Formats: sequence, C-alpha cells, structure tokens
Amino acid sequence: MDTQDGMVARRLRVVRKAHGLSQRELARRSGVGSGTISQIESVSMQPSVSVLKKILDGVPMDLATFFSFELSTKEARIFRRGEHVDIGMPGVKYLLLGAQRPFRSIQMLHEFYAPGKDSGRRSLSHEGEECAVVIQGTLEVTIGDDVYVLQAGDAYYFSSTTPHRFRNPGKTVCEVVSACTPPSF
Repeated sequence: MDTQDGMVARRLRVVRKAHGLSQRELARRSGVGSGTISQIESVSMQPSVSVLKKILDGVPMDLATFFSFELSTKEARIFRRGEHVDIGMPGVKYLLLGAQRPFRSIQMLHEFYAPGKDSGRRSLSHEGEECAVVIQGTLEVTIGDDVYVLQAGDAYYFSSTTPHRFRNPGKTVCEVVSACTPPSF
C-alpha cells in the first residue's frame, strides 16, 4: 500500500481513527457517503481533491496538514515537535501527540488558547476521563455548573461525561497539556 492511492487511504484511516470516528460518523459529519469513505480506505477508489476536502472538513483538517504529517510503517515511540498534528481552530491550537500511532488508548494534546478564545460555544461531553495541567497563562474551566479559574501549575481531572468547556479569560496565551481516555480525537 505504498502507492499514491494507498497513501491517501492510509492517511485518511489514521486521521479518522485519531479523531475517534467510525466511517459512518465521518460520513455524517462530512456529508459524504460512508460507502465512499470505505472505498477510499480500502484503495478501491481514489477521491478527487474536492471529495477529499469535503471529507476532511468533517474532521476538520486542511489538505496541507493531511498531506504533511509523518506516517510511519512501524509503531512510533518518539514524536518530535514538528510532527504533532494541529486539530484546532482559529485562535485555539490543539497539537495531537502521536496522531500517527494506530489504536491509541490515550489522547494527549498540547493546547494553546489565544486571549479570549475558547473550546466552542457548546459544552463538550463524551465517554471517559480527562486531565490536564496549565503550563502558562489562565484557563477558565467549566465543569457542569461549576466554574474554576486555573493558573500555571494548577490541574484538573474529571469524568468527561459531565458537560465541560474551556476558555482563556487572560491577556496572554494559555498553554495546557491534557490527556483523555479513551481518545475523542
């Protein structure tokens, strides 16, 4: 599977699994049929650029990131600074560590929130647990109805089934290192 078709298939499978998505869920999010995603991943079909872009919009991930992250044929153990895949959005950088590693049971993110930016308008909720430590800056964490303001060195650990949200209320970038199991990205 080292052909160009095979590379797209492998990358799509890695990205989909790194985000914890089934083929059906990625299809729902992107508006592309699950049969199409299955055919691409099984190398039965080579997608057009527009179809691939539409699929990646369901993650979301841009084409440049999709084609630039390192794929390994062996199970990687070390991930250098430039190898982390940014799965964030404008003003919020979520660097996914080990995205290339198949069948991860832990999700680890190196997060950067610009001043005033947040994890989204809606609270997040998913199976598992998550924890983090604030490296620098200020992080407002809402867990259920409780709101906490954390500073450098402070940490959180909670059940991810409780609705939660993150926001940087400060005037400088907030840096956080987080872990979640099972992976939601």
